[in-house]
Amino acid sequence: MRRILLSAGEASGDRLGAGLARAIRAAAPDVELVGMGGDEMAEAGVRLLQHASEVAVVGIVEVAKHLPAIRRAMNRLTRALTEEKPDLFVPIDFPDFNFFPARALHKRGVPVVYYISPQVWAWRKGRLKTIRDFADRVLVIFPFEEPIYREAGVPVEFVGHPLIDLAAPTLSRDDLCRAHGLDPVKPVVAVLPGSRANEVSRIFPDLATAAHLIRAQLPNAQFIVARAPHLDDALFAAARGLEACAIVAGHTDAVLGAADVALTASGTATIQTALHDTPMVIVYRVSPLTYQLGRRLVRVDAIGMVNLIAGEKIVPELVQDAFTPEAVAREALSMLTDPNRATTIREGLARVRAKLGGSGASRRAAQAILRVAKEKQ
Repeated sequence: MRRILLSAGEASGDRLGAGLARAIRAAAPDVELVGMGGDEMAEAGVRLLQHASEVAVVGIVEVAKHLPAIRRAMNRLTRALTEEKPDLFVPIDFPDFNFFPARALHKRGVPVVYYISPQVWAWRKGRLKTIRDFADRVLVIFPFEEPIYREAGVPVEFVGHPLIDLAAPTLSRDDLCRAHGLDPVKPVVAVLPGSRANEVSRIFPDLATAAHLIRAQLPNAQFIVARAPHLDDALFAAARGLEACAIVAGHTDAVLGAADVALTASGTATIQTALHDTPMVIVYRVSPLTYQLGRRLVRVDAIGMVNLIAGEKIVPELVQDAFTPEAVAREALSMLTDPNRATTIREGLARVRAKLGGSGASRRAAQAILRVAKEKQ
């Protein structure tokens, strides 16, 4: 085997793809890794054919607006099928994009191992048949996913959640706060508005307003915004005028490790927050049309991964019209001032962490991928 093609299309996939890339290179140093990803995958040794920032967008309507960029990225990966001649393809989440090259490569006889599988248990269960048609193996990161794929006749393996190994603070609370002019003794609220420009533009202004409301009732509260490095400064303009606020790029785990409470967009960040034992308020908003279309497709009562894994609502979710600055501030203040509520939430987060498997997920995923490659030689 000479070359593995990887494809991740957003910040969370880039991070998990980087962990996977490092594990593959450790197990098989002679294998070349190429594909689509972000800065972290590039730093981990993946030769990028396409940067993921061009296609990172969320929402049915929003995707339609970005079709030209998405089509260009698909065309680049399509050319890679011929020019790079990959021996194996590893799509990482991002199903609406990754299904296209996965089907094309499967038709050419290239093995496909899907990592961070689509959330078919939440919506669009019909995609199970599509995955069964092209995937030689699906690697799942949540234990409840394994029987769903197995019952659908899809070869599947539970490898555990890679963030268990990746979610380590790069700075202590004291060092992070002092580096940004904050007091480590005072309450710290982490703000995670997402990693894609269109979601940040919809979410961050109301989170900034909520921060003002929190500070009005808890004057010693401080705020640290975890910013995805590639995003434009203008997206964070709402933070201007907010006292005791720092915007930090590239140190999300340090931000979460320093926080007493987190205000976070729904997504992988909720798992990351749980791994840091940080009580959270989950928020989300998309365009009204996307929301109406999505409501007809979604088959679960919760959107936050921590609540889905727990099987109960352990942290509040404020979605669409329920997501208001006043509601966010009310929930956050409750967690900051009521020790019993914070303790109850942390007990729930501990149950979530217990279900995620032990350390070594990236290594197990790499081993599974290399086994499939060997079987298909």
